[in-house]
Amino acid sequence: MARPRPSAPDSAPAGARRAWFTARKQVPTERSELAGQASAQAAREAAAEPEFPAPGDPKAAAFFDLDNTVMQGAAIFHLGRGLYKRKFFRKRELAKFAWQQAYFRLAGAENAGHMADARDSALSIVAGHRVAELMAIGEEIYDEYMAGRIWPGTRALAQAHLDAGQRVWLVTAAPVETATIIARRLGLTGALGTVAESVGGVYTGRLVGEPLHGPAKAAAVEALAAAEDLDLERCAAYSDSANDIPLLSLVGYPYAINPDRALRAHAREMGWRLRDYRTGRKAVRVGVPAAAGAGAVAGGAVAALAIQRRRR
Repeated sequence: MARPRPSAPDSAPAGARRAWFTARKQVPTERSELAGQASAQAAREAAAEPEFPAPGDPKAAAFFDLDNTVMQGAAIFHLGRGLYKRKFFRKRELAKFAWQQAYFRLAGAENAGHMADARDSALSIVAGHRVAELMAIGEEIYDEYMAGRIWPGTRALAQAHLDAGQRVWLVTAAPVETATIIARRLGLTGALGTVAESVGGVYTGRLVGEPLHGPAKAAAVEALAAAEDLDLERCAAYSDSANDIPLLSLVGYPYAINPDRALRAHAREMGWRLRDYRTGRKAVRVGVPAAAGAGAVAGGAVAALAIQRRRR
């Protein structure tokens, strides 16, 4: 039977404990003691500062970006794959769509002319189709391409807010119909998204206003908070993109989730909390999804509608 290793009793004098460590070549160094002090201080600060809005607070809510925050990749990309599969795209459009997608991924900056051209191309895909038709197809596409791409960690955060009695909304540049389907499937309160104009239940091929992107997201959340009597200082927001800094800056509990480089740097500067649910390999794939044939290229084309490509 192995003999038990001797231990230094907690009640031993400090000198005796240090001698015990010295005998085993485990002498606390100045750097290790500094690390211990810093860790203890961080623990005290974390205990003093709540991570989430107070449970049961009727004026508290949570707002979640969708793409790469709640779901791996872009919802509009997956929607595009499903629409191409259902022959919403024509082959002669693919070259133009592929060029647009390559531009958004590689240029690293938004050009107003290119963005307007891409938006108009994407809207033309749904023009003349009934809203009810796209909603039914969206339900199928969620099951085919999206359900298996929800980040479990972010889903758990959203559920924590729900369990605390708070309302939870998605806030995304994806079409509001798609966002609403995802919110309902996840048991969330609702969704804010880009609104495409429809007359008599048929899409016209025009937007109502502009895509829900960047400052527009912040404006939508402010309007919703006023209508729902929410106190934004008591609310939380989650996003992966520096484009959503206006939204994150509105609330008292901002979180950077799977952040891009710009948001990570800004979050550290501001002292915002960070969460990253990606492995190293997935972190690369999230930024630039692998194109899996023509369907993926078509998906990239529809992604132009949201004007919300993530650039890393």
